[in-house]
Amino acid sequence: QVQLVESGGGLVQTGGSLRLSCAASASIFRFNDMAWFRQAPGKQRELVGVITNSGSTTYADSVKGRFTVSRDNAKNTVYLQMNALKPEDTAVYYCNARDFLTYYWGQGTQVTVSS
Repeated sequence: QVQLVESGGGLVQTGGSLRLSCAASASIFRFNDMAWFRQAPGKQRELVGVITNSGSTTYADSVKGRFTVSRDNAKNTVYLQMNALKPEDTAVYYCNARDFLTYYWGQGTQVTVSS
């Protein structure tokens, strides 16, 4: 069973930065892609950004130009660098990995942006 463990969340002021990490218990080469999702209170979980096995990335319009997804294959870790944070970025952030039709989720890490 693959485990994903997120870390790096916390409280930050508007305009600040945070870097989230997602450490996998298996080689991330096995995954077709890895992604970050977020869920704010009372809202549906939404996709933030995706990185494929080849390193290609896509982002939600709301975070383009501010967030960057990257991966370190040697460490089996995916990152989410978040800059210019806004109060509307406040949410629980989840790491996701896709192995064909199987999806794995982390437990989530809270990000709170104060105004």
